[in-house]
Amino acid sequence: MNIEDYREYCLSLGDDIEEKLPFTKFKSGEGVLVFYVCGHMFSFFDCNDFHVISLKCQPDRIDDLKAKCDCIGNPYNESPKRWIGINPNTAPDDLLKELTKNSYEIVKAKYKKVTKEKR
Repeated sequence: MNIEDYREYCLSLGDDIEEKLPFTKFKSGEGVLVFYVCGHMFSFFDCNDFHVISLKCQPDRIDDLKAKCDCIGNPYNESPKRWIGINPNTAPDDLLKELTKNSYEIVKAKYKKVTKEKR
């Protein structure tokens, strides 16, 4: 999947999604595009080097995904206990979409509860 198609897919997941370039003050992070739900990251990648998309994932799925799929490895700059990295250039589109939606749902479920509790 190319970068523009992936961006469109992320934005299509819900009306509550924001996209930002939050790390422009850092030379190594100035091209990092982040997608947020409920104010928290669910997907990010470097626009200048589109070979790893970092996604939130259930810890009990990570080892199995890595063992079964060559396109899945460690995330960029996040804990490999709760995040995966996926190569969008070699991953099947359906797998990339499923894991992106999964990441979105994990983050939304967690922080939607927190938002409701603060009211």
